[in-house]
Amino acid sequence: MVHQSWRVRTSARSVAIRVSNTRIYLVRHGRADAGWDAAVDPQLDTLGQQQSLEMAQQLAPLGPMNVVTSPLRRCQQTAQPLCEVWKVKPIICPEVAEIPSPVGVSIPDRVEWLRLAMSGTWESLGPRYLKFRDELVNFVYQISDDTVVVSHFVAINAVIGKIQNVEQLVTYRLDNCSVTVVERDGHGELNIIQSGREADTLIR
Repeated sequence: MVHQSWRVRTSARSVAIRVSNTRIYLVRHGRADAGWDAAVDPQLDTLGQQQSLEMAQQLAPLGPMNVVTSPLRRCQQTAQPLCEVWKVKPIICPEVAEIPSPVGVSIPDRVEWLRLAMSGTWESLGPRYLKFRDELVNFVYQISDDTVVVSHFVAINAVIGKIQNVEQLVTYRLDNCSVTVVERDGHGELNIIQSGREADTLIR
């Protein structure tokens, strides 16, 4: 955890005040070996595995810290190299999972639905998706220790949207294994410290 401390002088004595900030590292999973129109829960492809190793090298000097991951395989596999370096067990949390596709939409049709959804707002998707967004955001806001969260494109954008007070599903075109760093201030609010790397990646 990141700590800052300073000393305030009063007329009678010096008072030590300690302020603690929490940093959360939002990592988009590495590239999967299949897209939304081909598999429900794909694993990482060769490039995705390499991306996860590079991400682990990037974050390793900052830890060890808690590692939270979506239940989906591509996120768990992305988190694995970092967990091995830090010798920690990942915490699997459904709150940071992928945005669910609508009931009745077939696998081949999911990508087209997602493309349309990503061009709109959470409100336009209706109550089910507002609930998904709010539960995800509330989960991240409740994290009290420095933590790495390995999640998904839309999920991380939901957190960014909350911080920036925007309703669009997509604010940043986050690349695979990009790291977005947010920090909680003394008032409990999150602020973006570092934006994740962007790229025109496929929906996977």
